[in-house]
Amino acid sequence: MIGRLPILDISPDNDLGPVKAVPGERFTVGATVIREGHDSLAAGVVVYSSRGRRESLVPMRERAPGTDRYEAEISLPSEGGWSFAIESWTDPFATWHRTARVKLPLDQDTGLVLEEGARLLARAGRRVPRKPVLTRAAEVLRDPSRPPMERLAAALTPRVLDEMERAPLRELVTRSRRTRVVVHRERALFGSWYEFFPRSEGAQTGTAPGQERSGTFATAAKRLPAIADMGFDVVYLPPVHPVGTSHRKGADNALTAGPGEPGSVWAIGSADGGHDAVHPDLGTLADFDSFVAEAHEHGLEIALDLALQCSPDHPWVAEHPEWFTTRADGSVAYAENPPKKYQDIYPLNFDNDFEGLYAEVLRVVEHWIGHGVRIFRVDNPHTKPVAFWERLLADVDRRHPDVLFLAEAFTRPAMMRTLAKVGFHQSYTYFTWRNSKEELTDYLTELSRESAHYLRPNLFTNTPDILHAYLQHGGRPAFEARAVLAALLSPTWGIYSGFELCENTPAAPGSEEYLHSEKYQYRPRDWAAAEASGETLTGLITLLNRLRREHPALRELRNLRFHHVDRPELLCFSKHRPGDGPDDPDDTVIAVVNLDPHHAREATVHLDLPSIGHAREEELRVTDELTGRSYTWGTDNYVRLDPATGPAHVFTVNGR
Repeated sequence: MIGRLPILDISPDNDLGPVKAVPGERFTVGATVIREGHDSLAAGVVVYSSRGRRESLVPMRERAPGTDRYEAEISLPSEGGWSFAIESWTDPFATWHRTARVKLPLDQDTGLVLEEGARLLARAGRRVPRKPVLTRAAEVLRDPSRPPMERLAAALTPRVLDEMERAPLRELVTRSRRTRVVVHRERALFGSWYEFFPRSEGAQTGTAPGQERSGTFATAAKRLPAIADMGFDVVYLPPVHPVGTSHRKGADNALTAGPGEPGSVWAIGSADGGHDAVHPDLGTLADFDSFVAEAHEHGLEIALDLALQCSPDHPWVAEHPEWFTTRADGSVAYAENPPKKYQDIYPLNFDNDFEGLYAEVLRVVEHWIGHGVRIFRVDNPHTKPVAFWERLLADVDRRHPDVLFLAEAFTRPAMMRTLAKVGFHQSYTYFTWRNSKEELTDYLTELSRESAHYLRPNLFTNTPDILHAYLQHGGRPAFEARAVLAALLSPTWGIYSGFELCENTPAAPGSEEYLHSEKYQYRPRDWAAAEASGETLTGLITLLNRLRREHPALRELRNLRFHHVDRPELLCFSKHRPGDGPDDPDDTVIAVVNLDPHHAREATVHLDLPSIGHAREEELRVTDELTGRSYTWGTDNYVRLDPATGPAHVFTVNGR
C-alpha cells in the first residue's frame, strides 16, 4: 500500500539479499519522493543498527530541480547487519518561506503571511527553548514598527535557517520499508591476490620419465616473503587435495598421463582422501597449518579453492553413489562440454540427496576454517544450484562472519549477478576479455555503479585457464598496461604466478590455454635468476600495491569516473575520495593508459574537474608516480605515451 507521501524506486536494493558494504565505505542512497500540490517536500535516510535502534537521519537533496529524485551519501561504521529506510515529510516552514518571498514584495496578504511565519517559528522555538533565536525571529515577524520586508529579512538570518534545517518541522511523515545492509570486513572489497601452485614451488623436473618430484608446503612457503614484498594481501591456492589416478590427464592436457606426471589438481580425490585431505606429496595437515601460519607472519591471508567435483577415485564415489549421475549403461557420468570430455572429473548431482550432500560440503568448509582458512575461491559455482549457495553462504556467515567467498563465475551475466546477490562476497568478471576503450569504459561503469551494491569485482589479469590474445601478442607493454588497469580500476585485483615474468606462449594459435599448462604439470620457476635479469614486472606490481594501500581513493569501487580523451587508444579514469577534515584531506588518483602496446599515441585528455572535487578553471599540480615527474594539469591536457618507455601515467594530485 502506497504511503501518504509516496516513496518509490529506492536504491540501492538487492531483491535476493542485503546490500553490501564495508566499514566506512560511502554509497549513495536514492529514492523518488512525490506529493500532490505545491507544498515543500523533504526526505532523509534513517539508519538503523543491527538491534533496530535508530542511529541517524541523513538529509537528502533533490538531484536536480523538478526530478523528484532525492539522494544522500551514507557510510556505516562497523561490521554487522544494518538497515536503512527513507522518510519523507512536508516542511511547512520551507513552504511558508517560499510563499513569503513571492507575496511580500507584491504586498499580497502581507499581515497574514507574516503571522503564519511567526506561528511556525514560535512552534519550532518551543522545541528548543535553550536556543531562543527562533522565538526572537517570531517576535520580529510580529513587530509592526518595522517594514514588512525588513521583518522578513531579520527573521530569515543564516542562524535561523540553519536551526530550521537542523531540526525541521515535519508533517505527514511517511516511512518506506527497510533495506538491509550487511557490512563485511574490508578484505571483502579491498585486496591484492596472488595465485600459485604449491606443488610447483621447489618441484624437480627430470629429463627422463618418472623423475618429476612435487614441491611441498615447506618449499612453497619460501615463496611467501617475495609475494608479501610485492604488496599482496591474499595468496590463493588451487586445490591442494589428493589427485585421482583414473583417467589422469598428462602434460599439455594429454589424455593419458606418463610416469610421474601429477595430473590436474581439479581431479580431486584418491585412496589418500578427498576434499578434507591434502596431497601427501605436499605434506600433512600439520604442514598445511605451518604454511598458513607462515603466511600470517608475512601479513598474508590464504584463500583455498573450493571445487565441488571429484575424480573417479574420490571416496565419495564409492560411499555415496547417489551424489553422482548414473547413465543408462550403469557408468557414472563424467564432465562434458561437447565436444570436450573430462573423463578425470565427475560432477556432483544435488538432486538425489540434497541434504546429505549439503551437510558434507558444510563439514568440509568448517574443516578448512578450523585450519585457518578465511577465504574460499569457489570453482565454477554456476554449475551448482543457486539455492545451495544461498543456504551455505548464509549458514557460514552466521557462524563465521569473517569468512569470504569469491565466485569463479565465468558465465552468463544473469547467473553471475544472481550468485553475487545471494551472498558471494566477490566475483570474477569479464575484465580479461575487455581490452578496448569502449569495452573497458562500458563494463567498468556497470561494475562501479549499476551492480556495485551487490557484486564486488575481482579483476584478475590472467588465470591458469586464461591467457588472452592481448597478452600473447602485446609483449611487456601489454602486461604493464593490464596491471595498471586491474590494480587501479577495482579495489580488488589479482595475478596468476608467471604474470610478473610476462609468460605469454599459448598452447596453439587461437588458444587461450598456456603452453605446458601448470594445471597438468609442474612448472618450477627460477625466481632468483628472473629478478637478477631485471626483466620482471616486480617493481611495477610493488609500486601499484603500495599506491593502493597509501591512497584511500583506490580502496573504493563506486568512485570510479572516466574522462574524455580524443583518441580511442588512450583511456583516462580517476578515483576521488573527499576528505573529512585537516587530518583526512581529499585524495585523488588519475590514470592515463595507452591501450595500444605496439605504438606511441598522443592525445588531449579533457578532465571533468568537478567530478574530482575541483573547479573547472582550477589548475592542479600532479605527480606521475611511475616516473616521479610533476606537471600542471587543468581541463585540457596533452599526453604522449610510448609503450617502449611506459604505457601509462598514474598521477596523484597535490603530492599526496
